[in-house]
Amino acid sequence: MPSEKATNSANLGEIPVEMGVTMSEKSSIRVFSPATVANVSCGFDVLGFALERPGDEIVLKRAEEPGIRITRITGDGGCLPKEPEQNAAGAALQAMVRSMGYSGGLELEIHKKMPVQSGLGSSAASAAGAVFAANRLLGCPFASADLVPFAMEGERAACGTAHADNVAPALLGGFVIVRSRFPLDVVPIGAPPSLICTVFSPEIQISTAHSRRILRQRIDLQEAVEQWGNLAALIAALLREDYDLLSRSLQDRIVEPIRARLIPGFVQAKKAAVEAGALGAGISGSGPSVFALSTTLQTARAVGRALVRSFERYQVRGTVYVSKINTRGPAILGRGVS
Repeated sequence: MPSEKATNSANLGEIPVEMGVTMSEKSSIRVFSPATVANVSCGFDVLGFALERPGDEIVLKRAEEPGIRITRITGDGGCLPKEPEQNAAGAALQAMVRSMGYSGGLELEIHKKMPVQSGLGSSAASAAGAVFAANRLLGCPFASADLVPFAMEGERAACGTAHADNVAPALLGGFVIVRSRFPLDVVPIGAPPSLICTVFSPEIQISTAHSRRILRQRIDLQEAVEQWGNLAALIAALLREDYDLLSRSLQDRIVEPIRARLIPGFVQAKKAAVEAGALGAGISGSGPSVFALSTTLQTARAVGRALVRSFERYQVRGTVYVSKINTRGPAILGRGVS
């Protein structure tokens, strides 16, 4: 929920301006918003982390005409809607300005620097970037955590479910636990400094809605107990920087076995990643991207090569990203006068 500070800044006349920056100097802003890995094997819908790369770029400008308009989208192959209420970034902005009572005009550009429907939180990156940019452009009326519910409305517009396991780490950085959605309770836990992620993003697409529909609605109690144990141990491993424990905990008995059927060669690729030195590997979000965690850059790159070779045996091509864990969330790339 919005903070008391946010509630008190209900209209434009009351929105504070950052120290030393005039409103005219803040008429436009460009930000980077990171991709994310959700679920992290055993943390279905409750755990995610942010990447340094890839990510989206969002440009937000003040406009004389009231309302929100999406003026440009690039890098999406023409598949994303420009109607704000149907677009993740636009819907997130609409939720934010309604909460503020802001009646001014905003123009939005979305530059996709990552594949859509890839399991890397594409819609979350756009939604998080849009509300982060608006918050900075309008004088920071909200704390970063207070932006999460607005970005979740962007997820609702994009895939029908207002989940937080992508947008929370995209906004807050590091690993984030979603303890509860109703009421929303997110817990940032940072990230071990030496942890590096390798992502292989195949040139195939999987609909988030479809990948959720195929999941079992009931699970065996023993499976649930094992999953809880792995998740609890994974959190402990991150906090203690215990990589042996982290490796043992990156197991998913409930979701991964079902979604693996949608990714040709996944089981073999996961094995290849571990043999190349990864602590563990799994499906990023709803897929088809595959993530692996390592403790050195050299290993992470070797894991990337192993994933490429393994998937090539199944005629699956894709892009490899090697990234540290992003612990800051979105970043301002530039300001200007529109």
